[in-house]
Amino acid sequence: MPNSTLPRRLAVLLLALAGTAHASPASPASPTTPLPELNLPAYMGRWHQVALVPNRFQEQCLDSTTATYTLLEDGRVRVLNRCRTKDGWDETEGMARPRTGTQQREGSVVAPASLEVSFLPAALRWLPVGWGKYDVLQLGPQQQWAVVSEPTQQYLWVLARTPQLDAEQWAAVEALLRERGFDLGRLKREAPPQGG
Repeated sequence: MPNSTLPRRLAVLLLALAGTAHASPASPASPTTPLPELNLPAYMGRWHQVALVPNRFQEQCLDSTTATYTLLEDGRVRVLNRCRTKDGWDETEGMARPRTGTQQREGSVVAPASLEVSFLPAALRWLPVGWGKYDVLQLGPQQQWAVVSEPTQQYLWVLARTPQLDAEQWAAVEALLRERGFDLGRLKREAPPQGG
């Protein structure tokens, strides 16, 4: 049975991120400018967290953190986050949708690559709060990895299709983050997965 702390912590984060919704929009030269577009069907599936800027809502996670995305018929995305904790496994389900102001073209291409995500209970997702910004800043070759952040640069995740990146892939990620102005000293690589 999944631990219930992860949904609460994620809800707190999403409420905090929602507070940035009225901030000035990022300029085109912003380090957190998302990709011009995101092909949602190609982006779906399981992603492994290989690095992050540590945050309060994931502090209970030891390793094996994954996000599994499933495209729904209405264009929204089911999000299932999972990680190993000292007490077992933490799991929470949320919903993502194209952010207000983005375009969703035929073939489920979102332009730019900006979504908003909520881990609030489904009955509360109609509220104008609790939706956090989720910007895909870069995708690696053949979508081997992805860099995800939001306009304040407070949160950052490096995701990959495999549990670990090789040295060449990690060097490419680090180079991108330096170019974008992220503080690599804040970045923590995920511990190797322990199974499950």
